[in-house]
Order: sequence, then C-alpha cells, then structure tokens
Amino acid sequence: MKNITERHEYILNKIKEHNKVSIQELCDEMNVSSVTIRKDLKLLEDKHLIFRTKGGASSNNPYATDKPLIIKESINYDEKNKIAKKAIELIKDNDSILIGSGTTASALARFLNPSDNKLTVITPALRVAIELCNKPNIEVLQLGGLIRPNSSSVAGQYAMRILDEISCGIVFLGVDGIDLDFGITISNLTEATLNQKMIATSQKVVILADSSKFGRRGLGKICNIEDVDYIVTDSNISSKYINALEESGLKVVIA
Repeated sequence: MKNITERHEYILNKIKEHNKVSIQELCDEMNVSSVTIRKDLKLLEDKHLIFRTKGGASSNNPYATDKPLIIKESINYDEKNKIAKKAIELIKDNDSILIGSGTTASALARFLNPSDNKLTVITPALRVAIELCNKPNIEVLQLGGLIRPNSSSVAGQYAMRILDEISCGIVFLGVDGIDLDFGITISNLTEATLNQKMIATSQKVVILADSSKFGRRGLGKICNIEDVDYIVTDSNISSKYINALEESGLKVVIA
C-alpha cells in the first residue's frame, strides 16, 4: 500500500490525465479502503488542488455560480454565437417562441432576423427585448416583474401570471449545468422556477449550452434530461455526452 504522499501524487496525476477519477477506481488501483480515499480527497480539496464530486473528484468545479452577465459574455464567446446561429434553424415561419435569459439567449436574439414572416417572441430578458424591439416582423411581449441585476431579467409572480395565459411553440433556454443524472440546471432559484413555467408553456424545449456546461450543476433544477427536445451545443462536446443524451430521446445539434 502506498503512503499518504504517494497516494496524493497518484491521485493528482490520475486527475491531471483524465480530468476526473472515481473513488472505486482509486480503491481498486491502490488497494486501500474508500474511507482512506475520501480522506485523501478531502485533504487535496482543502489545499484547492481538486474538486470533490459525487463518487470521486475532478479538476474542474462541478458547481456553477451565478456570475454577472458582463463576466459571462466573455466566456466562450465564439461558441455561443455559433450555437445561437444554429438554433435559429429550428424556428419556423409564424412561430411563437419564448427566449430565456443569459448570454447565449441574447446572442440568439441578436442574430434573429426573419425576412418576410412574422414572429412572436415572449421573454423575461431585457437584453433580448432590446435586441428585438426594433426588428421588422418581430412582435415582442416583455414579461413583467422585479429585475435581477446579474441577469438583466425579470422573475417572480408577475411574469408567472402572464405565462398562465400563453401557449408557445418553442422555448429557448440558456443554462448553467447539464448533468446526466440530475438534469438541467441554472444557478438562481427564482429564475429556475420561471424557467420551469416557461417549459410547461411550450410545445418543444431547446437548451442552448456550450460544451463547458456539461457535467456541471447549478443550484436550481429546471427539468429532467427527458423533458428536453433539443440541445444545441458546440463541437467540443464529448461523444460520451452525445450518445447518452440521444439515448434519452433528445436530439443533440452541433453548431
């Protein structure tokens, strides 16, 4: 059996090579108990060298935080633009759609320019409404409520009441986490409740998420994987996720 220094070096090298590792795998390879490995992982996390996850550890923080839009805008900027342009292909003539908050949703609004046929867009996001309000052939319904500074979006009972009277074709949602076991999440509970309502209001659900969102969890769950019709993402997504998601019955669209 390795001593504690050797175990820690082994764990760090394993995570460096594979980005993550399971407790069971470490137990088998080093012939030690799960109690020993859990203690090792806690010590390494306390030194800010790894992030503990359910059943193992990772080199990346698996939990999404509620960052301000101004920070989010600079993260994976090119990928988000590609995702937005690809998602537009799912919109049909004379559709009524919901667009949620977030930087990828804002990019979708920025590139949305129907030439002849009218489009109705309902949104809680001020940035989405501003992008669309002067575009021809687009009618915008801005949901009301208190504005969250971090997202420049409304949430709460007033927005929910309007959605009680609406039925839409497609909802486009930006998210903070996609976990194969836990589902689709964002990092704010109030907006999570509104997103759940937007999903219930729509016939089809489209998730806009760059590849960094996979394997992560936000605080608020908005739906299960099985509730989604499409996930539009970038080409850096792992084939493992594509296969698992499509086995669940949804379509993964690569931008």
